[in-house]
Amino acid sequence: MVRADGKGIPVEGPLTAALDVDAVLFDAYGTLFDVASAAQRNSARLGERWPAFAELWRRKQLEYTWLRSLTGHYVDFWHVTGESLDYAMRSFRLDNPGLRAALMEQYLNLDAYADVPEALARLRGAGKRTALLSNGSPSMLIAATNGARLSGLLDPPISVDAVQVFKPHPRVYQLAVDRLATPAERICFVSANGWDAWCGAAFGLRAVWVNRGGAPTEGLPGAPTAIVSGVGDVPTLLGL
Repeated sequence: MVRADGKGIPVEGPLTAALDVDAVLFDAYGTLFDVASAAQRNSARLGERWPAFAELWRRKQLEYTWLRSLTGHYVDFWHVTGESLDYAMRSFRLDNPGLRAALMEQYLNLDAYADVPEALARLRGAGKRTALLSNGSPSMLIAATNGARLSGLLDPPISVDAVQVFKPHPRVYQLAVDRLATPAERICFVSANGWDAWCGAAFGLRAVWVNRGGAPTEGLPGAPTAIVSGVGDVPTLLGL
């Protein structure tokens, strides 16, 4: 893990002191849950193109959340997930209702990354509050945490449904502050989506970017407090 300077640029060496916070919030999709796992499970039906299919599905899913937020046409994340899947299937010339149904069903039961359960257990064991702050609807998030056997390691999820706008709108991050009744600077927000980490930091959260793929830093306002290679690094970052 590395710390970051005021522009989010990695700086050699660890943080000089453990990150002192009261609660740890996690983005769900792409951070705790592998969004490509639904397509991977259907690789026999999608063929060797399944990674490209999964990438397009995810990219359109995010684009639709941003565009719906900008235009004021909110629908819940389950609806957006279906719309973006339909786009991906049209792009890949796939007219297969059975495959669509299977992909949507499996999106409710995505694989958790391997280091997630132990990291959450360490945080909870140290008395830290842990929860999701996600675009996902409450029913999606409950299904995902139950399917990955993480429900006992997380407080009830905080969903954007409550404010009817998607990340990275500031109302979403404010929702977390209000629900936790905790100042932003006492909340560690962990996301594998760079734009989410940067925007959470710009709001005032102690953001940590999970950079699994060695992506370049973002050119956005704000900067994460630290950059880690996996969720498993987060407890150590907090001195646990």
